[in-house]
Parts: sequence; C-alpha cells; structure tokens
Amino acid sequence: MSRVFEVPGAPVRIHFEGTVIEAQPGDTVAAALLGAGIRQFRTTALSDTPRGPLCMMGVCFDCLVEIDGKGNQQACMHEVRDGMRVSRQKGAFDVTAVLSLDPEEAP
Repeated sequence: MSRVFEVPGAPVRIHFEGTVIEAQPGDTVAAALLGAGIRQFRTTALSDTPRGPLCMMGVCFDCLVEIDGKGNQQACMHEVRDGMRVSRQKGAFDVTAVLSLDPEEAP
C-alpha cells in the first residue's frame, strides 16, 4: 500500500478472516482493509448484497464488521490494535446473543 506519509512506530497487525494485514498506528480498521484491497465488509440482511465503506465518517453504516467477536462495529470509527480479529458481518446482527450481557459488555 502506498502512503502519503509514514507514521512513526511499529506496524500494527490485524487478522481478517485468516489473513494478516499490516497497518500503521492510527489507521482505522476500514482504512487498513481498503489498503489491503478488501472492498466487501458486510452483506445486507434481506438480499445478501455486498456492501463496503462509503462515507468513512460514521454516518452511513455500510462498513459494519465484527471486531473481536462483537458485531455491528463501524470499521471507519475503530482504530486498529495489534492482534485485532476482524471479519465480515453477514446479514443481520443477532441481538439475542447480547441481550443477556451486562450493558458494559454489549457491542
């Protein structure tokens, strides 16, 4: 990936569905995935249509992914962390899995 400028610090490595992606400290998950050539972040609930980031500022919700097992996470709003595990969100998020969680643990 070509960059306008390099960020000081060691690269951050995230895992996306079995692939290790290198990003710079401060990159968002969306920027890291796009930089690695990944364009499809989720599928829609009704038609299974692939979707990817549009606005990159937290408005459109087209960049929803699962981060470390938590669904409905906006990839454009989360900075990468070393070892983070990211996967595509497929269809509607299953809220029944979080209904019994402590509110502090809910995604």
